[in-house]
Parts: sequence; structure tokens; C-alpha cells
Amino acid sequence: MVRSLIVFIFFLSVCFHANSQVYKKHSELGLYGGVSYYLGDLNPAKQFFMVRPGVGLVYRFNPSRRFTWQFHGIYSSVQAYDSLAKNEYQVNRNLSFRSRIIEVAGSLQFNFFDYEIGNDETPATPYIFAGLAVYNFNPTAEMGGDWVELRPLGTEGQGSSLKSAPKPYSLLGVSIPFGIGFKFHAMGRLGVSIEWGMRKTYTDYLDDVSMTYVDENILFANKGLQAYEFADRSLVNPGNSNINRQRGNSTTNDWYSFAGLTLTYKLSSGSSECAAYK
Repeated sequence: MVRSLIVFIFFLSVCFHANSQVYKKHSELGLYGGVSYYLGDLNPAKQFFMVRPGVGLVYRFNPSRRFTWQFHGIYSSVQAYDSLAKNEYQVNRNLSFRSRIIEVAGSLQFNFFDYEIGNDETPATPYIFAGLAVYNFNPTAEMGGDWVELRPLGTEGQGSSLKSAPKPYSLLGVSIPFGIGFKFHAMGRLGVSIEWGMRKTYTDYLDDVSMTYVDENILFANKGLQAYEFADRSLVNPGNSNINRQRGNSTTNDWYSFAGLTLTYKLSSGSSECAAYK
């Protein structure tokens, strides 16, 4: 799906580049504000569940009225709690997490209609986008009023003396952003965009949950009391009775998503060229 969307946008850019109308390339600079959420082991399917606020900076370059290159940096966070699930297994598992998300990304937008800020003949358009992002995360969980970083604890045996212990996961990842939006000319040099985009990641540890429960005695010996306490927080039969039982689903990776509004200011136009079409 993601690859098909990227190929589709690239194909359109090649096909429409030859169409001509005098157009001045220009850039935009703006601010983003919105919400974020995640899909994973603690929230398998609910869209817009337990959203968190996010802010960011946006730069856009418009080579034509149909295409926009966007580069942005966004700071936000995601969270989820088993205690809010309707699934009995999740409620008993009783895990929770919160993680910051810092994303730097570049993407290509395809406008379905001609669009240019300040031009009353091209006032608005829906669009789709796809790109590439680098992000940083750091899952934490709360106990007794304190938020504790989970990665150093190795809650699934990472970095311990267990046989075939997995390596600690990286807090830096690459994701594929893609989604839809609607942009319109507000007034003067101001433009507004409303956008929703998913991020396909290549990690199952945004929430620090992926595989099976491990021997808590070994965790205690290797990582200390906190690792012991955070690895298994089950309401019923916690502890060694859960060893090797499923803690998460390692066959699917986690996702995160941003949805929000961007306000941009059109900078001075550059040189003219035949790059758009009427």
C-alpha cells in the first residue's frame, strides 16, 4: 500500500511536469499544531485513541501548482493503557506506556486541483502525500507517581543473561509517512492545511511490548527491582506463572499517527518556469 502510493505520486509528477503555464516557484514557512496517537500491542485497532498534543515547524517548496515538497519537525507523544481496553486479557495484563515522538520528515504532496496561496483562481484542493521520516522515541511507564524509562530495564530480557536474550532495541527509527489533507488560501499570503497521516514503523517497541514474559528472577538478578516490577504487572497470577506466555504480538510492528492543522506564510516568489498546468 505504501509503496503503491509513492509510485503513484512519482508517476503523476513525471506525467504532469510537461504541461505548461507560467508559474513562479515559491516557498512557505509555517507552524503545525495537532494530536498524535499510536496503534500497537496496547491499542490494536482504535483510531484517535488517547490522543496527545503535538507542535512543529514546516517548510514547503512549491515547484508547481500540483506538487509540494514538505519538510517538517514535529514534537509530540503517544500513550496507551491496558486498563482502558475492553479485552479481558489486556485488562489483566495491566501494562501501560507513554513515549515522546520527535520526527523529522520530508514528503511529496500531490494536489488534486491547481493550488497557489494568494491566487483566487486556485483557492483550495484536497491532496495526498508520502515520504520518509526519522523519529526518536523513549517509552516510559508510571509507578507510584514516577515515570520510569523502560528500555534500560530490559523488560523482555534484552541484554540479560537469558539464553538467546534479544538485543536492546534502538530508540531511533525510520518510518514511512503517508496520508491525506485539504489546503486552502486563507487571506493575503496565508494558507491553511488540515492533514491526517499514518506512520509505518519498523519497530515493535514503541510501547516496550513485543514478545513473551521472561523469568522475573533472572530479570531481578540482572536489572534490579524495577525491571522485576515493570515486566509483569498482571492483576491475576503475576510472576513466574507467566514465563514464556505471550506478552505482546511480535508479528506486527507499531504505528503512530499525526493529525492537525498547519498555518503557512508564502515567501517571495522565485523564478518563473513552465511547470504547472491549468
